[in-house]
Amino acid sequence: MESNYWNTVITPKTNLLTLDWKEIWRYRDMYVLFVLRAFRTAYKQTILGPLWFIITPVLSVIVYVTVFGGIAKIPTDGVPPVLFYLLGISIWGYFAACLNGTSNSFVANADIFGKVYFPRIIMPLVAVTTNLLTLSIQLAIFAVFYIYYVATGTELQVHWQIVLFPLLIMLLALMAVGFGMIFSSMTTKYRDLQIMLNKIISLWVYVTPVIYPLSMVTNEKLHLAMSLNPVTPVMEAIKFSLLGQGQFSWLWLCYSAAFTLVLLVFGLMLFNKVQKSFMDTV
Repeated sequence: MESNYWNTVITPKTNLLTLDWKEIWRYRDMYVLFVLRAFRTAYKQTILGPLWFIITPVLSVIVYVTVFGGIAKIPTDGVPPVLFYLLGISIWGYFAACLNGTSNSFVANADIFGKVYFPRIIMPLVAVTTNLLTLSIQLAIFAVFYIYYVATGTELQVHWQIVLFPLLIMLLALMAVGFGMIFSSMTTKYRDLQIMLNKIISLWVYVTPVIYPLSMVTNEKLHLAMSLNPVTPVMEAIKFSLLGQGQFSWLWLCYSAAFTLVLLVFGLMLFNKVQKSFMDTV
């Protein structure tokens, strides 16, 4: 009898906390292809193409400055409204896009999952990386406006905490992945949760200091409730480091980090549990 030799053996994961980084590294080529595919097809068959990466945040800033700054007269604590809203929109947009992309990873890629094997965790990582490229473009636009305001004599304070900026973005990304894996695991069976998540995100932005500074919330109980929002400490820290406006607190950042860690552990356990049989329910 001839012996069969197998190069790859696929076995189910017995530990719900298993995360095989070696396997993810072996499939790095597929990961890169998925990232390029997502980025290229974002505005495929459009007239303006990649220019939408620039037009979208600029149009949003115009609306925010007109409505919230001009009509509602919401203060920005001395920061030029364009910079205040552009930074807030970019950072919040990254978090929301990562959360949406991760939460839809099972349902949106069911056809691919049914045809070829690769680590399912790659898809949430693809969502984070793709949106990071979009965030980079928007931050470049922010830098252009920032330089303009500095050149025209506007005083803007930059604190040393700016060196923490990559870590703060990473914290937001991990938080979005944690939430996304939980919703992704549940939406394989309950599709209406995806609709509910979209509503949650659209309301969540209003309890996060994106379009207003946290300093304008003077009620102590409301201020505490908003600070318990895990995105708030990160958003405030980013504003403080780049604009000199905001509240930087190590205590609240540690809270956000601990919240994210618990979220990731629970999300990974649920993700690994559901991925064993999700093709039977999708």
